[in-house]
Amino acid sequence: MPHLLLVDDDPEALEWLSELAKAEGFSVATADSLRAARIHMSRLQPDIMLADLQLPDGRGIDLVADLETRAATEVVMITGHASVESAVEALRLGATDYLVKPVDVERLKAILRRVPRTGELRAEIGELRDELRKLGRFGHILGSSPPMQKLYDQLGRVAPTSATVLLIGESGTGKELAAQTIHDLSRRKRAPFLPLNCGAVSPQLIESELFGHEKGSFTGADRQHKGYFERAHGGSLFLDEITEMPQELQVKLLRVLETGTFMRVGTTTPISADVRLIAATNRNPEHALAEGKLREDLYHRLNVFPISMPPLRERGNDIELLAQHFLDMLNKQESLSKSFAPATLAALYAHSWPGNVRELKNYVQRAFILADEVIEADLAPASATAPESASLLSVRVGSTLDEVSRRLIEATLAECGSKRKAAEMLGISLKTLYNRLAAYKANEPAPEDDEGAPKPATDEHHRRAA
Repeated sequence: MPHLLLVDDDPEALEWLSELAKAEGFSVATADSLRAARIHMSRLQPDIMLADLQLPDGRGIDLVADLETRAATEVVMITGHASVESAVEALRLGATDYLVKPVDVERLKAILRRVPRTGELRAEIGELRDELRKLGRFGHILGSSPPMQKLYDQLGRVAPTSATVLLIGESGTGKELAAQTIHDLSRRKRAPFLPLNCGAVSPQLIESELFGHEKGSFTGADRQHKGYFERAHGGSLFLDEITEMPQELQVKLLRVLETGTFMRVGTTTPISADVRLIAATNRNPEHALAEGKLREDLYHRLNVFPISMPPLRERGNDIELLAQHFLDMLNKQESLSKSFAPATLAALYAHSWPGNVRELKNYVQRAFILADEVIEADLAPASATAPESASLLSVRVGSTLDEVSRRLIEATLAECGSKRKAAEMLGISLKTLYNRLAAYKANEPAPEDDEGAPKPATDEHHRRAA
């Protein structure tokens, strides 16, 4: 039976909340102060804690710091003031959710019903984590380096909870694999896991993709369409590149997280959203906030349990482990037995891998095709075999940031020869790169003739003018 701790100095609130929680299948303990709550928590850590924000001897949110791990206990704060500030602060400091007095009974029931019965699941994951560490893998992720061991520990702790997760890391670090692993180790594993790249869907279509639409709701809507939230019911929804989502849609996503409901485009009928949200970004969240790419209130809703994905260059021996893994897969697929020359493996460590695991996988596939029996060092990435040097971009003092940004983008494109790879190296989405290039082209002045007058575009222009 899951255990719930109620912390409130109002005896009537403690009484009716206790009865409701017991009716929902919880064992219940109560406390009327921080001190009493801490005494109980030292004896037994609850599966969920409902705490008033203001207590006689301090703030209820301070109890979060006393918990062994934020992911092990669902924390729901209760506030008597329906202010955005108090709600955002509670979420920022680690609460999973918040309720405003007088408490909405149906919303509280919904929160209690989504609390996983996690005791046995946590024990299973703990055993699985220990076994898989010995094999250098965890779920869908491969690697045995210290940064990956830390990642496995975080994934294992948060997976059995219903906490929202924010994955932060460079392109190609495996954020979707981490999200899939969280889903597969959760109580939702038998329900759908649906990934959506917010940067790959046009602003005009993304609302319909997320929430669905009714027939006739807009031009071309010739039938009802179920969106990702509806199709992922009972499971997990992975929103990649969350900072590329339009601001107006971020407001609607925030509303879903707050109310647990959404509406299809073209209707005002609310639909329940029983979905665990996992979001990801390759941007620094603080920079995204400063640039207006991410709403602060949504950020605090998403940032319940942040996880940083380590870049490949910091993973040491995982480079060889992954390269060999990808080669083994290709050998099995093609019924061959190609291998790496020792010099090639050594050269791989000299490369910075700006595209991370995705770049390494692409490299192994290319080398596999080009090599005969042995992948020699001449097939190693160019930067790994070139003399040690750095590509320098000369910048004139006094240049504007826009000028420097444009020169850097153009130089990276020239170096890579691929827009996708350039975007990965620059740490921006492909969509952002295309937008920047389009803006540069639009701002280019018209070509001039020798007298300084703009040249006509073509002879066709004269014929049309005539």
